[in-house]
Amino acid sequence: MAASKHDLQRDQSRVLSTAAVGFFLYFIAALLLLHAIRPDYTIVDHMISDYAVGQFGWIMTTAFVSLALGCLTLAIGLFRDGLKSWLGRAGAALLVVAFAGLIVSALYPTDLETLPSTRTGNIHTISFLVNIVSILLSTICLALSYARNPDWRRHRAVALAFSGLLIVAFVAQYLTLHKGAPYGITNRLFVAVLITWLILNGFWLRSSASKGHAFGAD
Repeated sequence: MAASKHDLQRDQSRVLSTAAVGFFLYFIAALLLLHAIRPDYTIVDHMISDYAVGQFGWIMTTAFVSLALGCLTLAIGLFRDGLKSWLGRAGAALLVVAFAGLIVSALYPTDLETLPSTRTGNIHTISFLVNIVSILLSTICLALSYARNPDWRRHRAVALAFSGLLIVAFVAQYLTLHKGAPYGITNRLFVAVLITWLILNGFWLRSSASKGHAFGAD
């Protein structure tokens, strides 16, 4: 009975991790498609949120929802079979915060820089800040937690490296958030590092579940 329960738990973890990776891959595919069909939104002076405004905006909306669901399913997997330390749980909890923020981002499209600001756009801006901060803190918490846990320690170097890369990308994004700066490029840089990090966590969780590792406290 105990063995069957453990096998069921591992199967559920594999399903969660696979679903998370699938959601993240849809986000990438949708974003690449939008770059192809909306060439008028140049990457230098348009952030990815701009794709939600105008023609084909629904694609960006579904991309945000998919990214949100990916964060949620990854968080559930980490809560169930991931790190049991307070750092690991804090990292997973912050992914849930990001899930909520991304849903708000999907429901409230941004304002284009060339148009007057609106209440909807202001809400999107607030959710954007919540998303960045929560995911950045989650990355740091998870990376430090991996470094201290014997079962996930083999991912320590990569996790810490991505934590550092995400901080650099965040600083670059912050420093270019003004008219005339290449904020579109830094925005895509941040997103590229972030989505790679999230996908890696999905694969790591699936690998650990497949091997049947039990994660104890740090």
